[in-house]
Amino acid sequence: MSNPEKKAKIAVTDTAYEELNRMNLAGWLDYHQREVVFDRVSWMGIPTWKNVMDLWVYQELLYRVQPDLVIEMGSFKGGSTLYLAQILELIGRGEVISVDIDHSRFEAQHSRIGLLTGSTRDEAVFRELQRRAAGRRVLIIHDADHRRDTVLADLETYADLVSRDSYFIVEDGVVDLFPPDTLLGGALGGPGPLPAIREFLARDKRFVIDRECQRYHLTYNPDGFLKKIAD
Repeated sequence: MSNPEKKAKIAVTDTAYEELNRMNLAGWLDYHQREVVFDRVSWMGIPTWKNVMDLWVYQELLYRVQPDLVIEMGSFKGGSTLYLAQILELIGRGEVISVDIDHSRFEAQHSRIGLLTGSTRDEAVFRELQRRAAGRRVLIIHDADHRRDTVLADLETYADLVSRDSYFIVEDGVVDLFPPDTLLGGALGGPGPLPAIREFLARDKRFVIDRECQRYHLTYNPDGFLKKIAD
């Protein structure tokens, strides 16, 4: 009988997987960004610029939270918007509002999808989302401008809209984990979501990082799954 306390060394021996066996987590993330995400990830035929492991966690959270409203900040062609809407359809409740500065390339169509065109920094956009969120259970996914100052401003502006025991998910903090001379690290040309998250959490004690959402390790959103634990 094997000893469960003893950790075995596991190696992939098939020669077709030798390169994979040598790849570490950072190497996989770089590979995914360089070779996969922009033209080889889709949902129902619509480009979806996401790490698919994060999408799996999203469906778990949607089922757990049962939101009436999901606010998706940044949608591109709408692959992830359609994914969220179809998960809500399976659950039997909720809608997704896509907030984007440009919906001209948006392809997704679903009865549970609504569009709000404008910047997250526009007062009119905030007021409209505030109106739609009133009295409803709300979850927010931030995939808009990833620069530190904008992310911090959005966190502080929209935090009140998130319901207790729901989430404010901040995407793409992975860019802050890589050196600036790499593809991921140089994506913004400066600080991104991670320092914004840390500054926000230092000020707003209603939110905590739910690291259980990072248990698969392969995430674009390190420390970005923010659970609201108090009103």
